[in-house]
Amino acid sequence: MSEEEEVELLLTELFDWYGYDFTNYSRASLKRRIIRLCSLDKFTSYVELRYRIRTDTDYLKRFVEEITVNVTEMFRDPLFYRTLRTDVIKNLAAKPFIRIWHAGCSTGEEVYSMAILLQEANLLQKSLLYATDLNPSVLEKARKGLFPLSQMKQYSENYIASGGAQDFSKYYTAHYGQAKFDTMLAEKMIFSMHNLVSDRSFNEFDLILCRNVLIYFDKNLQERVLKLFDDSVGPLGYLALGAKETLKFSSIQSKFKQLNKEKIWQKIR
Repeated sequence: MSEEEEVELLLTELFDWYGYDFTNYSRASLKRRIIRLCSLDKFTSYVELRYRIRTDTDYLKRFVEEITVNVTEMFRDPLFYRTLRTDVIKNLAAKPFIRIWHAGCSTGEEVYSMAILLQEANLLQKSLLYATDLNPSVLEKARKGLFPLSQMKQYSENYIASGGAQDFSKYYTAHYGQAKFDTMLAEKMIFSMHNLVSDRSFNEFDLILCRNVLIYFDKNLQERVLKLFDDSVGPLGYLALGAKETLKFSSIQSKFKQLNKEKIWQKIR
């Protein structure tokens, strides 16, 4: 079989065996990550890789972790978070209860960033943050609220650039080279598995954030996921995407208006 056929067979078997559906992911980036994994783990053929995935559930976790991209940081793109502070969160204050969904939350840095924004706006006590991902390994890391202490200088700079006025270190304690974030923040978070490819809407949200996930999907899957978000955003709610993602040319574009130049849209219809 050609390499393309080998990849297709692997994706088909992953879905048949475990329900993981990568068939509508961008083929170019998916193929690059599979080739990289084969090189790292010294597989000489796709047959060996498929056999290992089928017979070793621990290796399946590694495969999913390597194939799904988990690049994130706290207050990533500070101007985006500044817009959340000034144009979104203040508009949510009038609501009796606030529901926010971080779709594709990875290891949770952006979920904790949101909790800090809500805390500083005195809204955390009436908020609930749903954080979902396909990858169970990153969800387990996110639940712990532990991030490398070496990253705190950069995260503090991001926080200040986003409009933060507190001492950022008040939100965590040093713990054996890790920064352990305040459990007060985590108490308002619900972490669970959710597959954007196959799972349905599970609530109505005031704000959905899905940043730098859609770029790994093909156009058809992007459209399906955007329709899922449209079904999940309440009236006058907000949808936030990554820097290279857009609602332009999608079927839901006419239902939303973009805020400033940031990748945040408000539902108007």
